[in-house]
Amino acid sequence: MVSTLNKPEFDEIRPGVKAPAKDTILTPRFYTTDFEEMAQMDMAINEDEFRALLEELRVDYNRHHFVRGAEFDQSWDNIDPDTRRLFIEFLERSCTAEFSGFLLYKEMSRRLKTSNPLLAEGFALMSRDEARHAGFLNKSLSDFNLSLDLGFLTSSKKYTYFKPKFILYATYLSEKIGYWRYITIYRHLEQNPERHNIYPIFRFFENWCQDENRHGDFFDAIMRAQPQHLTGIRARLWCRFFLLSVLATMYLNDIQRTGFYESLGLVTRDFEREVIEKTNTAAGKVFPIILDVQHPKFYQRLERCVSNNEKLGVISDSNAPAPIKLAKKLPLYLSNAKNLLALYFVKPIETETSHGMVR
Repeated sequence: MVSTLNKPEFDEIRPGVKAPAKDTILTPRFYTTDFEEMAQMDMAINEDEFRALLEELRVDYNRHHFVRGAEFDQSWDNIDPDTRRLFIEFLERSCTAEFSGFLLYKEMSRRLKTSNPLLAEGFALMSRDEARHAGFLNKSLSDFNLSLDLGFLTSSKKYTYFKPKFILYATYLSEKIGYWRYITIYRHLEQNPERHNIYPIFRFFENWCQDENRHGDFFDAIMRAQPQHLTGIRARLWCRFFLLSVLATMYLNDIQRTGFYESLGLVTRDFEREVIEKTNTAAGKVFPIILDVQHPKFYQRLERCVSNNEKLGVISDSNAPAPIKLAKKLPLYLSNAKNLLALYFVKPIETETSHGMVR
């Protein structure tokens, strides 16, 4: 049973099919890479761990997990319009991110099948998981009379090129931060069961996040087999860059959607800090450095970016001519860049892996 309320005010490419959100620096992206270079990655020095992870993916622990039960067959008219809008945005962003992973992993699997069958199989199994997640999220959107045309997304979205080592850094962190987000929400709702009734998708998060964790461990294993991506000054600089990029992007995105997290009974900034700190610590198991997220300026500078982004939104929504808008936005863009650059140059924390003490 779907809602009988009027549809939210979202642009549609055809009735019932939501137009993709406009691309911004904070929206989920689609990626491509140098598949020939990826195919040349040798797993020999970490092959035992890699094969063990591959066997876990083959088992497919969640093959029977994503089954919609009777609890979905009801009206969701009780959700207030503002929360409903934020919830739809959450489902769309999550679906787009999962589908992005599916496309990347599927293409890797196809391109590496003959040249590096071991890696190809791993990517094929992860693409299976991501497709399952995206489909489940898209079906959830249909409970609100909307859906995403994933085929249209495939052909219309801009693809960002990343070198293979950047793909490893970014996807590793993306999967790990996904794990900590899902498990943190699940544990909160487990302790506050009265909040579970907002929508049944959250009861799937405990098993779901284990897929994210296994995917992160898969990229962890690949990076350990490519020590050149984890040692030396350049690797340390790139690890710091991607950590800051992923953590800051999550923070800035989620603070804009505080109403959604509050509807679950979460304190948004407390949630963000917990996820950031857990993800940062987890990254220390493979990265040679992690960020000093306890530095007194860390969240202060992120909050300045939050304030700047709010002002940028007001300018964008104004009726001022485009040149005037740009002139007003430029100081705010520069302020964001200054604050993020300052965070980048905060002295990082050395990890055990920086001294060759891998697990």
